Amino acid sequence: MADTTKPTRPPSEGVTLRQLAEHVGLTPGTVSAVLNNAPSASAIPQRTKDRIFAAAAELKYRPNFFARTLRKKRTYTIGVIAREIGDPSVALIISGIEAALTRRSYLFLTVVHQDPQVVKQYSEMLVDRGVEGIISVDVNLPSSLSIPSVAVAGQFPTSGITNVVLDYKKAARLALRHLVEGKHKDIAYLRGRPTSVDAEDRWHAICEVAVELGIPIRSEMARQLDPREPTMQQGYQLTRDLLASAHPFTALFAYNDIVAIGAIRALREAKLHVPDDVSVIGFDDIRGAMYVVPSITTVRQPLHKMGEIAATTLVERIEGKDFPEEIRIEPEFIVRESSGPASKH
Repeated sequence: MADTTKPTRPPSEGVTLRQLAEHVGLTPGTVSAVLNNAPSASAIPQRTKDRIFAAAAELKYRPNFFARTLRKKRTYTIGVIAREIGDPSVALIISGIEAALTRRSYLFLTVVHQDPQVVKQYSEMLVDRGVEGIISVDVNLPSSLSIPSVAVAGQFPTSGITNVVLDYKKAARLALRHLVEGKHKDIAYLRGRPTSVDAEDRWHAICEVAVELGIPIRSEMARQLDPREPTMQQGYQLTRDLLASAHPFTALFAYNDIVAIGAIRALREAKLHVPDDVSVIGFDDIRGAMYVVPSITTVRQPLHKMGEIAATTLVERIEGKDFPEEIRIEPEFIVRESSGPASKH
């Protein structure tokens, strides 16, 4: 006797749009319009829409991404190039990027490197793989990119790249004015890595504001992080170097909160109290800054928000909307336990 049962699909195969349409007795065009909320779906009765959505859920229908990509000639994918992935500030920016892209049904591919030549190669590889735009986080992008691009913590004033940047001069002014008001005159500085675009912009702003406020910046009172060493460890070691140099200081302005945590450890080992003997200021306001002892006075960057702004701006650029060359973000100064008036003895 002939086998009259219908062939079954292998478990790995999903229900197609045509099969879903046959199941509800409608045309594929009608079902597609409803599922994609197309303008033409406004004329379809709500009970019909409800029936389509119920059937899609019952049959576990999922749209064919590749068919959608071929039909619209879109990948709905962007690339993210970051200096490093383990840094808490970078992680917060990327979490903001992810949140904004998820709301817009975009995916993103992340690559991590600091070397300009490798970054250029990664940019080309991402373009070859069909990303529609690129977000950079504290790295230099090539000026010849053929797709929309947004930079977070970087300055590209003439290349058509939208820059999402903190107002570094205002940030430096808030921090240094706080120290001046506390009668601090001898201030030590821990600078960021030379490979960081963000670090250079931040340091230049500090130098400019120091001149405005009449604060001398002596070379022997500044140390720079090495790109090859862990950040917190360097905060610790560079602060020990400063203490051994016999140049006294009553305040230390660290490149970021992680560096500040290492610096505080070194000061405590030297039997110096923070802030009674030395005030310490960080930068970024990472999630742990208020929970260490002492809690860290810091310049707050809205890092998650900056990531969201970067992603939203990039999607708008991809979709043909006007875009600014720069989006300047306002910093906020957070006073906590690690800073106070200069010691009188």
